[in-house]
Amino acid sequence: MLVLNEEETRRALEWPHLIEAIENMFRGGCVMPVRHHHEVEVPGESDATLLMMPAWVPGSYMGVKILSVFPDNSRRSLPAIFGTYLLSSGKTGEMLAAIEGGELTARRTAATSALAAKYLARQDASSMLMVGTGRLSLNLIAAHATMRPLTSFYIWGRNAAAAQKTVEDARQLGFNAKVCSDLEEVARSSDIISCATLSNEPLIKGQWLKPGAHFDLVGAFKPNMRESDDMAVKRASLFVDTFDGALKEGGDIVQPLEAGIIRRDDIYAELSDLVSGRHAGRSNGDEITLFKSVGAALEDLAGAILAYESIKAV
Repeated sequence: MLVLNEEETRRALEWPHLIEAIENMFRGGCVMPVRHHHEVEVPGESDATLLMMPAWVPGSYMGVKILSVFPDNSRRSLPAIFGTYLLSSGKTGEMLAAIEGGELTARRTAATSALAAKYLARQDASSMLMVGTGRLSLNLIAAHATMRPLTSFYIWGRNAAAAQKTVEDARQLGFNAKVCSDLEEVARSSDIISCATLSNEPLIKGQWLKPGAHFDLVGAFKPNMRESDDMAVKRASLFVDTFDGALKEGGDIVQPLEAGIIRRDDIYAELSDLVSGRHAGRSNGDEITLFKSVGAALEDLAGAILAYESIKAV
């Protein structure tokens, strides 16, 4: 059985190939049962989450990701996410690979946002605001830069030192990054705004979104979490990674739906509709688009297959 650590997983999942693999999986015939989602009490701290996400392509591959999310790990200078992906043969059930789940999750999440931006962001988008300084931030910057000609990046975080450190890391990767000290000012001028936080309260206001902006919501993966306000979902054309996930788990969609701010019909399409051509995506240069992602098991399977086949081909 192949065992891939974090660095090996990263090298096996190059952005263009990973984005393409996820696009093909959304377009194809992947079976994706409802994932197991459990709250785990952590005495004296925020509750953790245990996720188990199965998926398979009949006769080809099957797999399951076992993942934990501990929001307060930052107190210990540890990543919030740990996990492992187990990939098996879809013909025999033979175990093929154990892949480091945190890196797989971070890269497939960012690649999925970049895939959505392929259909929803303006072709000439050049500036990006990254809200959040966790593991996903650098991945989202790199993935979006793969799909659009981005030349300037601003990074905002509640912790100024963390924001500065993320800027320095981004610069080392070759990105023209700066710290965002005024969130409203930078949000009003950004072509792409990407949020990856564990916030329970809106961070970006809809009145800040300029015509033509693309709003990428990656964090807030529980119904009680929120990164955007009601005005944002009212002003924007709404898209999601999957209806099943976003309508149940994504607070940025669930809360305004329950409050009657938006209706189910206001959500134009899920990602499979975009990649298959059933929906054209962005309709004009001034349209404000919003993509809400909560994660789908097929994204993990696509990344795991790519990593396994990439290593085996060497």
